[in-house]
Amino acid sequence: MGFTIGGIRDLRSASRRRNRASEYTAVAEYTGLWGWDVVPGARAGRTATAEQPGTGAVECSCGDEGCPAPGAHPLEFAPEVKAGATLGEVGRAWGEVPGAAVMLPVGRTFDVLEVAETAGRHALVRLERMGLPLGPVVATPHGRAHFFVAPGAAADLPLLLYRMGWDDAELDLRALGPGDHITAPPSDLGGLGPVRWLRPPTLDTVGCPPHARLLLGTLAYVCHRSAV
Repeated sequence: MGFTIGGIRDLRSASRRRNRASEYTAVAEYTGLWGWDVVPGARAGRTATAEQPGTGAVECSCGDEGCPAPGAHPLEFAPEVKAGATLGEVGRAWGEVPGAAVMLPVGRTFDVLEVAETAGRHALVRLERMGLPLGPVVATPHGRAHFFVAPGAAADLPLLLYRMGWDDAELDLRALGPGDHITAPPSDLGGLGPVRWLRPPTLDTVGCPPHARLLLGTLAYVCHRSAV
């Protein structure tokens, strides 16, 4: 099935076409180099108004006028591209969904610890100074940071917080696990702008992201301080 985004005219711009090319490159890198499955995702944009183009209601490329998460969910009709796909397979798969966002399924090779971006940046500095192992870290255009950690973090988070004495604290911290998806760089999220790397993947870290317990104490502390 082909994929078009009716009504979102900015997808026809030169900058958007360049971004499509970079997204194709990213898909090939994610599947071929990092060993991640990739899922085509929906896009969001704003409809034109009589006064000013691109300032109207948010429109999702899935075609559902009542979409609860415009530009922030997988496309149901589009099959995922499996880890290890060849360049030819990536080209054919992404050719069926031109304009799709690049999304990564969580809970397979990694889970995610999500915090506010400001807290995440402070925590990242502390963790690097401590010499702790770190995996990739993503920043979203709506001010969140995603720390890639070993699978199982989402299920273990309540117990880990309890053991560390943070179970009663009001923390802006959550875990994403099986069934969740995140938008990956360089794709746009929800029409707000591109997702970007705070700490890009490397061959040393992507295959064995750190266990959540190694990062959680610092993340919880920084989140708690940020809320004071």
